[in-house]
Parts: sequence; structure tokens; C-alpha cells
Amino acid sequence: MARPIDADELDLLSIGAWILGTGGGGSPHASHLVARQFYEDGGRIELLDPDELADDDLVAVVSTMGAPLVFQERMTDAAFALKPVRIMEAYLGRRFRAVMTVEVGGCNAFQPLLVAAASGLPVVDADAMGRAYPEAQMQTFSIAGLQMVPHVVSDIRDNDVIIPTASGWREMERVRRKVCTEYGSVATTCQAPRSGAEVKRHAVLRSLSQAIALGREVRRARAAHEDPVMATVAAADGQRLFTGKVMDVQRRTTEGFLRGSLTLAGQDADAGAAFVIEFQNEFTIGRRDGTMIVTTPDLICVLDSISGEAIGTESLRYGQRVTVIALPSQPIHRTEEGLRHVGPRAFGHDIGFRSVFGEAGA
Repeated sequence: MARPIDADELDLLSIGAWILGTGGGGSPHASHLVARQFYEDGGRIELLDPDELADDDLVAVVSTMGAPLVFQERMTDAAFALKPVRIMEAYLGRRFRAVMTVEVGGCNAFQPLLVAAASGLPVVDADAMGRAYPEAQMQTFSIAGLQMVPHVVSDIRDNDVIIPTASGWREMERVRRKVCTEYGSVATTCQAPRSGAEVKRHAVLRSLSQAIALGREVRRARAAHEDPVMATVAAADGQRLFTGKVMDVQRRTTEGFLRGSLTLAGQDADAGAAFVIEFQNEFTIGRRDGTMIVTTPDLICVLDSISGEAIGTESLRYGQRVTVIALPSQPIHRTEEGLRHVGPRAFGHDIGFRSVFGEAGA
């Protein structure tokens, strides 16, 4: 059965989703405020366990796509989130049973909640990444070899594109990324519709609940005057990698992505060392004194050393005191096919994957 999401859980989801954004996905702050306002106006949103889906139910998979730096100026609201969903329903001639997000990381954790606020649809407690990734072919439905079309990309005005056919996931991603760039590097999407059976078999299940639980642990640690960074590490079976001060940030918005690098000077136990992280919306690889330490699909998260709050690639600033942690990836991402989609080579790094948790791959 669907259950109402408590107002307090919106706050917790914002904390947890931002950590799982691994630097990308866009800050959930603005979308969180929209959802809070909906609740203050008397609305409620229901969370549906994926097991409650019938195999032939139709589920809308939604997202905001683009460059996180642009999200700060061009924010998503409920009507903008719903727009591609209604276009997809008209194209299919069929209504959706529920809505889910493509990624639980960052602002996209709230995207189905905004659709729900505008439509009354329940939100499926699942996503297709278990974190945030920058490209469509990096979702579990792609790794599983499912269809990638039809796909709707909308902007805030009266511009919408339906991609009815594509020769492959990467080709579809290139087309929609060009469209998004023309829209000003921000768009909302309704991705290829999924059956209830496909969601239950191939999605990352109950990931919104996991993000809420992570946010709850961070808030508990703050209230108890404990270290919220280490509370996150303990709650998510992660590892602390580096503590330091932001010395330099290089970033550029190109082709609808925010690309660049972050340089840290070590502090405390890491004094005298340097740590460099590269990113494409999300953090992808990290080197300590030139030696590779961590790579995608391990989750690389940069947190404020005091508050434990996640810091996105668009929000990095000189002088910030941060701690870099790694969290384990979803099992599907560590398979041979998963690494082909989300391993370091998928981001242009000519290196193999070796997890900080003791697993190696292609």
C-alpha cells in the first residue's frame, strides 16, 4: 500500500539525496522548498512500495537534466516537472499508474514528488541509479538492455521534443543532450515508460527510503554533537578518504554538462598531502598525490567537515573545509556490463575500476 510521506521526511530526503548526488544531480534545495510549500498548503504525497505495482502498471520515469550550475538560476516547479509526463501520456494514449525518478541523487529525488504534487500520482520508492549519473545510458534500465524510447524532453516555454526511435542509448543521449543545450542547459524529461514488472526487476528498490534514512542519521548526529561525516560513513558502510581545504576549482559548462576538477590541500591526518577530484556533473575519479585512490562507480562524496552537508560541483569554493568519503555502489554497476556503462572509461579515463572496498573490474 502507498503511505503518505511525512513533512519531516521531505527535509531528511533533501539531506540524504544531496549526499547520494556525489557532487551532481543539482541541489535539491529549490525543489525541496516547492514540496514543502505544497505541504503547507494542505497537500500530501504518497510513497508506493515497488512490490505494490502490478506487472502491467505503467510507470513514468522523470528527471531534470542539464548543467547543475544553471539549475541555480532556472529552477524546476511542479508544472514544469509534469509537462513531459502529460506529453508522454498523450503520445502513448495511456495514463500512468505512478511516477518514479531516474536518480535518487540531488534534485531529481524530488522530481517525482513535484509531478505527484501536480497530478496526484503516487511516487514509487525506487530509482534507476541509486545515486546520480550525468547520462541516460548510465541507468539500470540501460544496463539491463531495455528500450530507451519514446523519450520526451521539455523546456519551460512551449518547446518539446519527442524522440520516438533511436539506434541505441548513447545515440539517444547525444540527441537529447543537444536539445537540452538548445533549451539553455536545463530541461525536464519523461523517459521511456516502464512496466511494473520492469521496475521490480531492474530498478534500485526503496532508494528514496534509504535516502531518508541517511538524512535521519545525519540529523541525529548533529543533534547529538557527533561527527555527521563519520555518521554518514558508518550508516552507509563507507570510507573516509581525505580531509582538507579547497585550494582550487576549475569548471566549465560545455555540452550541457559541468566539467572540471577540484584540488584539496590536506589537513589534520592528511596534512602535507594533496587530493584532486575530476567531475562531469558528478565526481568521477580521485587522486592522492598523483596516485589513483577512487573511481566511479564507487560514490565519491564531498561533505562539509563540520555540518556533514554535501557540496555540489557547482557550489565548491576556495577555503571550504571538506571531507571526501566513498560509499559502495550498487551491485549492478560492478558487473562487466555495468562497468561498461559507468566505470571510469565511460567518462574518458583510460583506467580500470578498483574499488576502495576491495573489488576490481575492467
